[in-house]
Amino acid sequence: MTVGSKSTVVRVPKAGELVAANLRRRIITGELGAGDPLPNESVLMEQFGVSRPTLREAFRILESESIITVLRGARGGARVMAPDPSVAARYTGLLLQYKGTPLVDVYRARASLEVSAVGVLAGPGHADALDTLAESIAQGADMVGDAAAFAHHDVQLHQSLVDLAGNETLSVLAGMLAHIIDAHNSLFIASHGDEHDRPAARAAQRAYTKLLALLRSGDAVEAQSFWQKNLDGIEKYMVGDSATTLVEILS
Repeated sequence: MTVGSKSTVVRVPKAGELVAANLRRRIITGELGAGDPLPNESVLMEQFGVSRPTLREAFRILESESIITVLRGARGGARVMAPDPSVAARYTGLLLQYKGTPLVDVYRARASLEVSAVGVLAGPGHADALDTLAESIAQGADMVGDAAAFAHHDVQLHQSLVDLAGNETLSVLAGMLAHIIDAHNSLFIASHGDEHDRPAARAAQRAYTKLLALLRSGDAVEAQSFWQKNLDGIEKYMVGDSATTLVEILS
């Protein structure tokens, strides 16, 4: 194709990519559900009018995306897998490592998502969401003495703030960040010990309790201001002036 004096090369997808795209769409629209077997190779070859090598190329593409698994052997075959958020999280982690991203970036990105979510939750129509949040906060009270258990619960609570605000896209992004922060928590606890983290767990529990009260009052500005200060404090406690990069956390 020529436009003016410039030539534009249009890449035509390979047959295997087209077959993969068709099957992918059937999976993500729910036509094929998690755990369902794909039709056998002969049926798919006839349906798409492709050869066995082309069909297997499509399978390899979908396997690499972790949305099907292919079992070999006489009783094998392709079976649908539910999209796994941890796959996206791992890839995101690799990309951020490749870019030499500092750990502090992750904490600040999480803060941006959560402060926005807090503003939403302080608005009308979220009473049920706040009841759910209250139940999660109450569960944390029994874990304060166990640093590892509380740290994992804490990551889930941070995630819940975004989830309960109701924006699915932001929830997925928050989940990717949570995967990284969970890994950092494990390293932090291993190097500092339980005794060092118990006061931090108690402080976190108090902060959640205060946040919940602010959210129930409907004061979005005060709730967001309080939560931003709390997240700034977490960043200082967990990262400080360290230049740690994600390579050191996730590798």
